[in-house]
Amino acid sequence: MMENIDYNFFILFIDSVFLQGGDGGIFGFIGGDRGTLGSDDPIVKGIIPTLFAVSGFGVALNLFNAMVRKKMVDQTKLKRITKETREYQKERMAAMRAKDTAKTAELNKKSAYMNKMSMEMMQMNMRPMMITFVPLILIFYLVLPQLFAHTVALSPIPLNVIPGDFFHLTCTAEQALDPENVCTQENALYLWAWYFLSSIAFSGIIMKLTKTSMSV
Repeated sequence: MMENIDYNFFILFIDSVFLQGGDGGIFGFIGGDRGTLGSDDPIVKGIIPTLFAVSGFGVALNLFNAMVRKKMVDQTKLKRITKETREYQKERMAAMRAKDTAKTAELNKKSAYMNKMSMEMMQMNMRPMMITFVPLILIFYLVLPQLFAHTVALSPIPLNVIPGDFFHLTCTAEQALDPENVCTQENALYLWAWYFLSSIAFSGIIMKLTKTSMSV
């Protein structure tokens, strides 16, 4: 299960680099003068409807991702490669910890083959992203900013765990004091950030239900 979450977290993190407005996102210029995605006069108003609606978009796109993944990826082969790679890594680490040089040398002979398998596994996992990424960007930039406000909720604590200004999930105190900024309160949660968090929360469940997980 952990491997699923790690892989999906990685994909969603990469997506989120594009989803940020302002200086953080690669497509930040689409956020306009206010510095982040969203509307000053959204169609959907109120915290509860907004949170549920944005989560709904996250679930729908996760389902779409899972269906594309199911069509494009040979799940049986992927699970076989995943299991084989995991067992090899586990066996190799055990031999190294035990300082069993003979066993380590024997396993090292398979390293080229296992590296090839690992590369194939990565390619199988990344291939669906080439299709799912475009609809995600279109929906996020053409649909969600018209429906929802720039910030959607208030977090009890700051969620900006990555140092610097690259990946902010919540508003800072400085932003809240800036009258030109969309942030009206410290720790207000950005629209794209709630989408990111809700997608992460449901991704593992959806992968399990659609049998597109990497667990063996």
